[in-house]
Amino acid sequence: MRKIILILAAALFGLLTACSETPPAHEAAKKEAEPVEPVTGQTALYRMYQASRSWASDSQVLKCGSIHIGEAPDGPPASGAAAAWQATFVSQQKSEARTYTYSIVESQGNLHKGVFTGPVESWSGPRGVDSPFLIAAVKVDTSAAYKTAMETPQSKAAEYDKKNPGKPITWMLEKTSKHPDPAWRIVWGESPAASNFSVLIDASTGGYLETIR
Repeated sequence: MRKIILILAAALFGLLTACSETPPAHEAAKKEAEPVEPVTGQTALYRMYQASRSWASDSQVLKCGSIHIGEAPDGPPASGAAAAWQATFVSQQKSEARTYTYSIVESQGNLHKGVFTGPVESWSGPRGVDSPFLIAAVKVDTSAAYKTAMETPQSKAAEYDKKNPGKPITWMLEKTSKHPDPAWRIVWGESPAASNFSVLIDASTGGYLETIR
């Protein structure tokens, strides 16, 4: 009798262990099907910056921008989120530059899910109007920049958006000689070249800078 009880107890223990270790099939399927969400510019930039630090301890931001991809949509304009981003970092110590991408999905053009590191290129210092800046200067996220643009009457952003509904929003971050701080450029269109309207918001203070037509 005692032997039978021990056998039954062992079987019950094994059954309980199996139940606790193996999640139900519907829960596993639900976990795999969880959608990935677009991320804001500041979030993507910081993730790429962390990767760049393993390449150069003095890494600075040269530029950053969103990428439109067919495999995943961007978030609503007010969210300031995009499915993919690209940033270029520079190192004065190494005299090198390196481009990184961050995407929520695999896509064409060598775009991979997560942070992907591009090849090293030579860099001899600032060229043209763009100049590198510390990531600490990026205190304002894209969602806040969009809100400021839409709520600032002199930007004309709300007026333009109302007259041109549904236009894609492209994000750019750069520091030019025209302004002391890096700025988020909110572009109504696929790119600055294909757009006739964009607004610059100071990425450090969050203030409105100018409207470019």
